[in-house]
Amino acid sequence: MPMTLITLLMAFAFCAVHLFVGQLRFLDRNPRSRWLSFAGGVAVGYVFLHILPELAAHSKTFEKATGFDATLAEELVYALALAGLALFYGLERSLAISRDRRMATEGRDRPHHPVFWLHIGASALLVLLIAYLLNHREDPTPAGLALYFAAMMLHFVTADFGTRSDHPEIYDARGRWVLAAATLGGWLLGILVELPELVIGCLFAFVGGGIVLLVLKEELPEDRKSFFFPFLAGALLYAALVLGETYLAV
Repeated sequence: MPMTLITLLMAFAFCAVHLFVGQLRFLDRNPRSRWLSFAGGVAVGYVFLHILPELAAHSKTFEKATGFDATLAEELVYALALAGLALFYGLERSLAISRDRRMATEGRDRPHHPVFWLHIGASALLVLLIAYLLNHREDPTPAGLALYFAAMMLHFVTADFGTRSDHPEIYDARGRWVLAAATLGGWLLGILVELPELVIGCLFAFVGGGIVLLVLKEELPEDRKSFFFPFLAGALLYAALVLGETYLAV
């Protein structure tokens, strides 16, 4: 099967998560679903075993492309990751503040519409970049693609579930369609446009920072009532798969 068709099917699978996460009723429970904690563990495993090592690899690309010394090039890569983390942290804080203010003034546990749409827009940008990287990853092997796909699928489950819980009415009516369109747009952009390696490194660093924040936001707060052992199982399982794939490739 052509690789382009495989990545297209993966993009459609991402779209299915965006469109139908609200139908996964077994996730909507208190305390938090163990499946969400498991997915969060896989995403954390992806951060430490893929994103952080690839950020280090992209620093060498920065060094060659810019002529900076190795230390400065590495710091620039991690600064981009920090920018992604800071952006999404700011958006999450804006959502929380907006919800508190609306609850105090209107008695509604929902953020204001403009703030929620700002969050959807930033999420769409992140989704677009993730879909673009389906066709432009540091690890081009089939196993690397499969691990990337699995980690991003589970990340989308937790991230979309969290986004939908902020304002399910807007998410179900229009927000999910925006995310699905961004996914297909990112995949198509990856087919039609091959960006320079330096730009891909910048995108990957930014995406990495955003994913780190979103994973920690979903799993760490006390009010999430997360489960440690499913989280640990997800992280260990993903780590075993990555290390096994690396060992077999050597």
